[in-house]
Amino acid sequence: MFARNFMLFFCLVVVATKNHTIKFKNEVSHRHGKFIPFWNWGIGVVRFKNDECSAADGLSGTCYTKRQCSDIDGIASGGCASNIGVCCVIQRSCGSTSSYNNTYFVSSPSFKQTTGANKCIYTVPRCDSDICQIRIDFLSFSLMQPNAQGVCANDAFNVIGGAYEVPEICGENSGQHLYVNFNGADDIKLVINTNSDSTFGRSWRFKVTQIGCDCPTRAPNGCLQHYTGISGVVQSLNYGTTIAGQGTRQLANTNYGICVAPAAGYCGIQWSQGTASPNTFTISGDATMAPTSLSGDDCTTDFIVVANPYIAGTPANTDRFCGTQLPTLVSYSRPFVLYVVTDGNEANDVANSGFLLSYTQLACRNSICR
Repeated sequence: MFARNFMLFFCLVVVATKNHTIKFKNEVSHRHGKFIPFWNWGIGVVRFKNDECSAADGLSGTCYTKRQCSDIDGIASGGCASNIGVCCVIQRSCGSTSSYNNTYFVSSPSFKQTTGANKCIYTVPRCDSDICQIRIDFLSFSLMQPNAQGVCANDAFNVIGGAYEVPEICGENSGQHLYVNFNGADDIKLVINTNSDSTFGRSWRFKVTQIGCDCPTRAPNGCLQHYTGISGVVQSLNYGTTIAGQGTRQLANTNYGICVAPAAGYCGIQWSQGTASPNTFTISGDATMAPTSLSGDDCTTDFIVVANPYIAGTPANTDRFCGTQLPTLVSYSRPFVLYVVTDGNEANDVANSGFLLSYTQLACRNSICR
């Protein structure tokens, strides 16, 4: 469970009914409080913590009193805590700062497309001293595509102030996510720059979740992305099969890890190329030609890395793979990490899309992992 908002709020509400005055004290616990109602004709105490809740519009909110939600410029959307509280959706736009958990960073308050030049900065301070990390979910992410060399020359999204470098991102990334570690007490800034030379309609809605240092869902260091399923799909940033007006969708200057948390009883992982399109693995070379699988010393510019892989039960004797086709890889090296590396340009590469890969964790054959 993701870390909750730990801020304490206290309010006193006086309600007159007939000849009695009923006082309600709303006490929000620090971390482990439970919803405990108590009523009498004297003083009634209502306790509920600022838990995550599902808003009426499908977004995530935080359970507050109606007054608290109004005080922080939130949007009350449905009830929570047996309808004593409201599910408060917190939404912020350019120039805002918010330490509230589960805040949405949007392109505009009305979530309309924006055009022209803009430098949009959203600042995220830690909401508590034991917060170590944020997760950024790109519910919507639509910026201009990179240029023919894979560089975000027109529009760009950057993360500033985190403990580790995050690659510059542009294009279409809806559905992707990132984990960013705080660098001590420094704030994390999410920055979007757009170019004035284009009327392209940009839009974004990012959900920012703060994660405690002791939270079991915290991503390990070095993991820009982190998955926890027994099986699933991963894709490179700005992956897509439609390439119009530029030479690539693959982003330049990236170096990051995609991690899968090993489940109990699982000792290996299988990585395989997606079947939705013939272009689900085009990392280097000419994607318009016949598919070619390359590995080892042939992969020096753009490639993926899988530790100690097997191909059809035989050691591959290399950990680097590139080209325009990927053989199915099996690895028993834990933790399960797929590293992604691209250089500064797409020279000698044509129409590369990046990758869309399926992963499946493999059950242990014996009580001891290989």
